[in-house]
Amino acid sequence: MSKYYALIAGLPNIAIDDSKLTYSVGTFRDEIYDSLSAADKALVDLFFYKFDNKNLLGYLRNPETAFDPNGRISPSEMEELVKAVKGGDTYKSPHVPPYFISFLEEYFRAEKPDDISWEDRLASYYYEYAMQAPNKFVASWFELNLNINNILAALIARKFGLDKNLYIVGENEVAEAIRNSNARDFGLGESLDYLPALQRILEEPDLVERERKTDLLKWNWIDDNTFFDYFTIERVIAYLLQLEMIERWVKLDKAKGEQMFRALIRGMKHESVAALEEFNRNNNK
Repeated sequence: MSKYYALIAGLPNIAIDDSKLTYSVGTFRDEIYDSLSAADKALVDLFFYKFDNKNLLGYLRNPETAFDPNGRISPSEMEELVKAVKGGDTYKSPHVPPYFISFLEEYFRAEKPDDISWEDRLASYYYEYAMQAPNKFVASWFELNLNINNILAALIARKFGLDKNLYIVGENEVAEAIRNSNARDFGLGESLDYLPALQRILEEPDLVERERKTDLLKWNWIDDNTFFDYFTIERVIAYLLQLEMIERWVKLDKAKGEQMFRALIRGMKHESVAALEEFNRNNNK
């Protein structure tokens, strides 16, 4: 296992309430990447594939769309990839994860179930791939995020009388429990120690504060799960994950937080009208 004594010792301290950025996540990657072993570079890449996911979906909608620079796949390579898969050709690149190929093959066959969005379908591929990472901390991090996203989506759907199964992503045990259980805790109360915290978070009326509490839960999970990691890749990735949270909060204000929530509710298809009206009533009091 590689050790990164000098790299980690030189990192500035960060806290979730920092109001200034030490690095951007892109700059941090550029600075550390050449110092990592090949296996550890692959672990860091898993984090940045979410930006490639965003770029792929944007490209499929409009090839002229602007790319997020944090992605690993360039616009020209994305074009080559999409054309190759669409034409039934083989495509290999060190920048392209194999789940991209599987997703695009499904996309061009148009065999997606009608009630699952392409964003959610790609997210399913992404989480399934990332949760198979050979590093326990990394695999657990992605499963934590999948579980949190699914639980919050299901709780929101329940609150507004929507079909929760339309918004559950992935095929792990927690996702299946949420799909199949109508219990208040989806039958997960004894297996997920953070479920009560998520239920309390959803009761928070301030939308931005709700997001902040969710990130704080994740931040504390990172600290707890890297407590005994000092100069390892786990510590490097923990720093990257926490840095990304700070970067997001430095850029986010209350107005943007409300826009995020409105977009989420609008995305819940035609049933979202009643939910949005309730949201407006609650926030105009």
